[in-house]
Amino acid sequence: MDRLERYAGGDRLLDAVQRAVRALPLGAGRDALHGRWLGHPLHPILVQVPVGAWTSAALLDLLPGRRRSAGVLVALGLAGAGPAAAAGWVDWAELHRDQQRVGFVHAVANATAVVLYTGSLSARLRGRSLRGKWLGFLGLTVASAGGALGGHLAYRQAAGANHAEQVPHLVGSGWHDLGAVGDFPIGRAVRRVLGDVPVLVVRENEDTVHALAEHCSHLGGPLSEGHLEDGCVRCPWHGSLFRLSDGWNLEGPATAPQPAFEVQLSAGRVRVRLDRPASEQQKNGSPPEKATPLGSSGERRR
Repeated sequence: MDRLERYAGGDRLLDAVQRAVRALPLGAGRDALHGRWLGHPLHPILVQVPVGAWTSAALLDLLPGRRRSAGVLVALGLAGAGPAAAAGWVDWAELHRDQQRVGFVHAVANATAVVLYTGSLSARLRGRSLRGKWLGFLGLTVASAGGALGGHLAYRQAAGANHAEQVPHLVGSGWHDLGAVGDFPIGRAVRRVLGDVPVLVVRENEDTVHALAEHCSHLGGPLSEGHLEDGCVRCPWHGSLFRLSDGWNLEGPATAPQPAFEVQLSAGRVRVRLDRPASEQQKNGSPPEKATPLGSSGERRR
């Protein structure tokens, strides 16, 4: 697997396929296939249809008198393979190159399984049940190898994972100072580090400052190097669009929002904190902390 990640011999082919996938006129359907509406990638869910159907068909092929039922399941798996492949390809086009190398072989294995199961179904329809069974068993073997590659892609290479999930676990409770208000020019993205967590800070005007976790939830891209547009920031790596006010992901490929900080301007300083449930704060031994309201002290809140 490690050698496959580093193998650059097929990168020109990968470039061509990536351009072709990105050029598809999918419109809003691209975000739907990414799973932005779902909150996590759609591809792993769609894969359950062909994998489950083909596994069940293999079991029925081992039992007497189940030839017709097994054929129906093979057909169901073939019907579900198309949507699963579509979601997988749009995700693949927005991955790092080492992830794409593994993902491409994963896709080739799955395509080979589809070819074998197509032959299996054809043989069954022509009454050649034994040939259909063996092609099905071979297809399941190849699909299982493709699944192993998919597991490596997801769990070893973290493709599709939320790369900002750890932020609430690394940022301590309460308010944290990020610097003087004057250190943040209006309309510019500034990067600060809060403990071990990089933070994107954008001062919108004299009274409004936004702060988000700086590493993009999609693949960890540096949002401070992204483009600011209409109260949002676009990741420079793969184009995910996040709303500055609350971190909501308005466009994919990111399927998870960015952790957003509450911001307080006090005595010329910028302070931030992550909202935490009262139960979590009490568990940590501290009462829920409230932000200081506007008042005669001159403190201002976002």
